Amino acid sequence: MRPQISPTRRAGFEAGFTLIELMIVVAIIGVLAAIAYPSYQDQVRKGRRAGAQTVMQAISTKQEQYLLEARQYADKASMLGVNTSEIDAYYTISITTNAAGDPPTYVVKATATGGQAKDGDLTLDYKGVKSPADKWK
Repeated sequence: MRPQISPTRRAGFEAGFTLIELMIVVAIIGVLAAIAYPSYQDQVRKGRRAGAQTVMQAISTKQEQYLLEARQYADKASMLGVNTSEIDAYYTISITTNAAGDPPTYVVKATATGGQAKDGDLTLDYKGVKSPADKWK
């Protein structure tokens, strides 16, 4: 008596995936990756921006304390004891002061660098005005 061959398996062929089935799976994975990767990059960029905003707000808070002690604003984050190392690869922090003004003023600017440059620059002044406003949500 001859063994029965399953209707889903032909004689001489092993069970498995065909080349076309594998190509379809690879194509689907490629489409999903093409959709997901830009979204991932956008979220990473937003996270870096949030880090820069946190540093800028810390500088602003320390500036007010420094003004009470030194009667002027500091022109470097290091004078305030604010650590910018976490964002240095993506933003350059600069502080512009005007001690001659009445009252004295300052503007903190985060200039985006490298891959973050697409996101744009951020500013925060002594009055708490943040620009561009849509980036500070």
